[in-house]
Amino acid sequence: MADAAPLYETYLRAPLRFVRGEGVWLVTEGGERYLDFAAGIAVNSLGHAHPHLVAALKDQADKVWHLSNLYDIPGQETLGRRLVEATFADKVFFTNSGAEALECAIKTARRYHFSKGHAGKFHIITFEGAFHGRTLATIAAGGQEKYLEGFGPKTPGFYQVPFGDIAAVRDAIGEETAAILIEPIQGEGGIRPASKEFLQELRALCDEYGLLLILDEVQTGVGRTGRLFAHEWAGITPDIMAIAKGIGGGFPLGACLATAEAASGMVAGTHGTTYGGNPLAMAVGNAVLDVVLADGFLDHVRDVALVFRQGLAALKDRFPDVVEDIRGEGLLIGIKTKVPVADLLNAVRAEKLLAVSAGGNVLRLLPPLTVTAEEAREGLSRLERAAEKLTAAVKAA
Repeated sequence: MADAAPLYETYLRAPLRFVRGEGVWLVTEGGERYLDFAAGIAVNSLGHAHPHLVAALKDQADKVWHLSNLYDIPGQETLGRRLVEATFADKVFFTNSGAEALECAIKTARRYHFSKGHAGKFHIITFEGAFHGRTLATIAAGGQEKYLEGFGPKTPGFYQVPFGDIAAVRDAIGEETAAILIEPIQGEGGIRPASKEFLQELRALCDEYGLLLILDEVQTGVGRTGRLFAHEWAGITPDIMAIAKGIGGGFPLGACLATAEAASGMVAGTHGTTYGGNPLAMAVGNAVLDVVLADGFLDHVRDVALVFRQGLAALKDRFPDVVEDIRGEGLLIGIKTKVPVADLLNAVRAEKLLAVSAGGNVLRLLPPLTVTAEEAREGLSRLERAAEKLTAAVKAA
């Protein structure tokens, strides 16, 4: 048994070992440089070793790392206030991950109705193809069998309907319905955007029936789509929103944001976290906002996204045997491929370009938001070489 691998065998890891990062680049033990358009699955929003984030973390590390929420943590007050000022929210609860932020969002919605005297209103309508995390509650919310299999009875209180079907949503609303939970763009589900009209209709349904609208912006938030949050494109606001990934720039950090009304049931003792909102995380989160909220930053994201859009449209035209469709918004990009997505993933990796697969045979490009137009074009060139080789393989078959 001494030779057995010590880790759970829950990942099919690529045989790559990175020891250093520089902006959009990762460097292996052997010194090979890879263009990182995976960004830790949309986590490294400002790339690797961003000097402002590194300085903030080092400065805080010399002071205090962990206190627990038994005491006031000034960084929480600062980051919470900044998030409130930049969004719809009045209240913030800090977590360590997106799944925890979603758990908080679910509990906030259920507790709201309980506090209003409606303990039976706890069902949440979710959507087929969704992904909300890996806890027992969030896999139930996502509803995908491949994540539910083998973990016992599905956690009750979640009801899936087809994505984008407003009639199905209306039909699903009953006396026990508390909220509707949706990703503005399904990430793991294949970069499938909800239309602006659909999001607006969901907001109207929630208002009509006294439900809470919960948005999962774990992957779409903090500038990823070219707005601070993806729902802004639809001109709506939620009652509750879960965020993570990009807000920490690589440091474990998430948050649940809510209006004062939606959060009114979350009184002392109803929820908690040991590590959430620790001083190190708060220092980094504030540093991320320093950059993302700076004048011109989101303009830059939209400008570089246009470079990608134009390049990928040309790629689709040139390689119809490989590329079926281009999806997404901003720097949350999906390539629907006609070959197995694993083949395209391996082909781009052979060109020293890192990407991420998604459902529906889609390859995700999730570059750091700091990526330059020149770096975008370099990535497109590597993708083009990969597509050329795959096209040749398809024709030879």
